Amino acid sequence: MKVLVTGGLGNVGRSCLAGLMQQKHEVRCLDLKTHANWKQAQKLTSKVDFVWGDLRQAGDVATAVQGQDAVVHVAFILPPASDEHPDLAQAVNVGGTTNLLEAMKGVAPLPKMVFISSFSVYGACQHKLPPRTASDPVQPMDNYNSHKVTCESMVKESGFDWCIFRLAMVPPKSLGGFTPKMFDTPPGQRTEFVHPDDVGLAVANAVTNDQVWGKTLLIGGGHSSQMYFRDFVGQMMEAMGIGRLPDRAFATTACAFSDWIDTAESQRLLHYQRHSFADFTKEIAASLGPARYALRVLSPLVRWWMLSQSPYYRAGRATPS
Repeated sequence: MKVLVTGGLGNVGRSCLAGLMQQKHEVRCLDLKTHANWKQAQKLTSKVDFVWGDLRQAGDVATAVQGQDAVVHVAFILPPASDEHPDLAQAVNVGGTTNLLEAMKGVAPLPKMVFISSFSVYGACQHKLPPRTASDPVQPMDNYNSHKVTCESMVKESGFDWCIFRLAMVPPKSLGGFTPKMFDTPPGQRTEFVHPDDVGLAVANAVTNDQVWGKTLLIGGGHSSQMYFRDFVGQMMEAMGIGRLPDRAFATTACAFSDWIDTAESQRLLHYQRHSFADFTKEIAASLGPARYALRVLSPLVRWWMLSQSPYYRAGRATPS
């Protein structure tokens, strides 16, 4: 099958490319020709047909969709950029999806679409009993989630065969830069992990599965990957040789958009849950190589620096006992 992946050089997109290639699909990728993307593409040029272009340009999109049997739409402006640059996010997320759906109408036979959405469309839901289900009402509370909900509706009304994936948290397999934003999530908040490779497998299994069309599926790691945020951060810190950070470094009232989700139907249809969160942390530790031992030696200094970036920890230290 010929499958186009938009945004195929991002975190989730790369997993989708890998999953599709493993199942011998003919894969095309539409993405921006940035220096970072170009370097990533050099590893795949013999296996993936790259179309360099911009979702905002209808001509680029039309070129990319020609001859394709299915489209996996991943490309989206993410937070915090979606809030910092709202006009750009609207143009890429909603405008780009509009261009994609219009271009698909010119392909015969009509391609199918897997639209990659997020479990964060449920908004602030920690006060509800888990798990979230596909039929639960959505409550978008920022630009990113509003765009996801709008695009979900557009896809459903498009007339194409469609499937919507609402993904749990998908951290990259390679460690990125540290961000103090992580301290804004309360340590006791429910969150669910899904391994990037399992997302790729779910996508690859979906494009040839007649039972998925017309369904909204929740894609998560299952019970072994449901945890509280303190355990997600703590196990990641332990994998890096740094050790857990105290709860008082994290917010007590702010609430990111996450929860445990019901993945029974998606797992029954797609058979994709192969990796636990424990597997992922082992991979992270292995990827660090000798640097992990250096981090372990320097862990007191690293922990001190990380905690100095937490406004909640600094406020607690400044409060008289």
